[in-house]
Amino acid sequence: MRIIQIIPTLAYGDAVGNDAMALKCVIQDMGFETEIYAENIVCPEKMPAKLVNQIPALSKDDIAILHLSTGAKINNEFGNLLCRKIVRYHNVTPPEFFEVNDLYIAEVNKWGLRSAAYLADKVDYCLADSEFNRQDLIELGYKCKIDVLPILIPFEDYKKKPDQKIIKKYSKTPVVLFTGRVAPNKKHEDIIQSFCMYKKFYNPKAVLVLVGSYKETDLYYQRLKKYVEELNVEDVIFTGHIHFNEILAYYYIADVFLCQSEHEGFCVPLVEAMFFDNPIVAYKSTAIPFTLDKSGFLMDTKDPLLVAGVLHEIDKSTDMRNQLIKEQRKRLEVFSFERIKYQFEKFINSFIENGTCNEKKNSNY
Repeated sequence: MRIIQIIPTLAYGDAVGNDAMALKCVIQDMGFETEIYAENIVCPEKMPAKLVNQIPALSKDDIAILHLSTGAKINNEFGNLLCRKIVRYHNVTPPEFFEVNDLYIAEVNKWGLRSAAYLADKVDYCLADSEFNRQDLIELGYKCKIDVLPILIPFEDYKKKPDQKIIKKYSKTPVVLFTGRVAPNKKHEDIIQSFCMYKKFYNPKAVLVLVGSYKETDLYYQRLKKYVEELNVEDVIFTGHIHFNEILAYYYIADVFLCQSEHEGFCVPLVEAMFFDNPIVAYKSTAIPFTLDKSGFLMDTKDPLLVAGVLHEIDKSTDMRNQLIKEQRKRLEVFSFERIKYQFEKFINSFIENGTCNEKKNSNY
């Protein structure tokens, strides 16, 4: 019996790709023959996989896991595989976020949502990486069993040595941090506006570091740069794509992690911020309250003055800062590698024992 994973694009540094790579190691440890198959492979030297046209003939006892997060040809073809089928659902960013900035991505995401709905009655089981995503699958019409399995994060990687030049450069500078690709759903403009108020009224020495990849030609990035100029705010840094040890360094020196995203299926950077004891201030949207649970400072508003005030309180109140870190450390235990690994093994073994999962009920982890 084989357990294979299928993913539209396997890219180094991408949360979905990292999840697939981590699960591959777990599946191997369970003693199963396994492989990852992708339509596109970015940095194959770091993310070894095979192309989807190399998927072997599968028997009814084999298991195929599809990582569903975007539109791709393989999504619809997945429903025709003659094996047991599992959807690993990461959610699809609503296309309306991209309609003004990138019509191509908007159309790809529309395709992804159609594919998610198409597969509703064609798979045997689902693993959603958040309760928000589980509810999304139910709304899409999925009747099979759905379990919640958070993204598997190999925290040992975060113990590697961070870039010392960055640490030295910002060791005495107040740093507000956000990590995540520069995309409209992440709402970088709201982060920038709140930072502008914080810098103007509370901490003129503060620096905002926005870690995440972008292309110079991206319309959304160009609009963000223009917005920074219009606000006349200094010390807003777009890092672009950087090395992993540089990312670690920014987490290491950050004073607070600010997230204003309006669509997340899980949001790995929140967990990374927990790991580095960065107090988190986040807007209450989509999967964010499920990932944070009772940790972090969750806000119902994006009023930039109010957000700036919270950043100031965290900076000035040692008790508040320590309490946030204490609750985040407690929440981080839920996402431990061994815990999620155990849950995945339990779910897969149960699925194997029960054959195809056609139960009507759904379950949480």
